[in-house]
Amino acid sequence: MYNYETVFILTPVLSEPQMKEAVEKFKTVLTENGATIENEELWGMRKLAYPIQKKTTGFYAFLEFAGEPTIVNKLETAYRRDEKVIRFLTFRQEKFAHEYALKRRSLKKNAAKAADEAPAEAPQAEVKEETNE
Repeated sequence: MYNYETVFILTPVLSEPQMKEAVEKFKTVLTENGATIENEELWGMRKLAYPIQKKTTGFYAFLEFAGEPTIVNKLETAYRRDEKVIRFLTFRQEKFAHEYALKRRSLKKNAAKAADEAPAEAPQAEVKEETNE
């Protein structure tokens, strides 16, 4: 089993449910062929570096998965057959890149936990400021 990353850009004319449906379709392709999805990030609408098919923006999606090398060909075939995908890139992670990705995910989770706790503490801080005046 190898670790892979794939990023694909979907056409910007899709609605939010259509975009999520397309991402689920590719996740299904992976899981049906024996891959395990380790991370999923929807980066949202972003500006492209250069126009592709006369489009200047697109929905970016990022998936990290572990699987056999034959899965990549099946996934990329699914990308090519879907007219919603305007660009894609899949590559195998090296050992150090995989370790960095794990570290990045754990830091991201810790930051999310801290953000969830921060709003609960924020009103208390405002109360302190008001009493000091």
